[in-house]
Amino acid sequence: MSDTQLPALDHTIQQTNLWLKRLMNDHHFRDRHQAYSALRAVLHALRDRLTVEQAVHLGAQLPILVRGIYYEGWHIGAKPAPDRQVDEFAAHVAEGLPPQFPRDPVGTTKAVFDLLWQELDPGETAKLIDTFPVPLRALWPEAARRS
Repeated sequence: MSDTQLPALDHTIQQTNLWLKRLMNDHHFRDRHQAYSALRAVLHALRDRLTVEQAVHLGAQLPILVRGIYYEGWHIGAKPAPDRQVDEFAAHVAEGLPPQFPRDPVGTTKAVFDLLWQELDPGETAKLIDTFPVPLRALWPEAARRS
């Protein structure tokens, strides 16, 4: 474990490591690098299809270190991506994954969305999912979908 002598930093490093470990254990990513690549690509694709208000609200729920990954390269003035279909969203995820990533972008997205559903406030996450077009809601765990 890290010991930065700063409790807030130690806590966020621990949380981030737990998230990566959960992706590895629950969704069979080979190592932390693979889990990190998946988390980063899906968070960026998700962020880029949200309104500024939605993106900031989601970002506020993330551990500090994950929040930094989430906001990396974000252009606040950009319009939300108009993804309405799974293949469109998956294409955005694929753009953020390293070449020859061993997992398909749909399965990668489902794994990260499952992690988010487990780790974030379920009520807030369900409200966010409700704003998605119906086809994209299928990327979230069944328990997360209200309609």
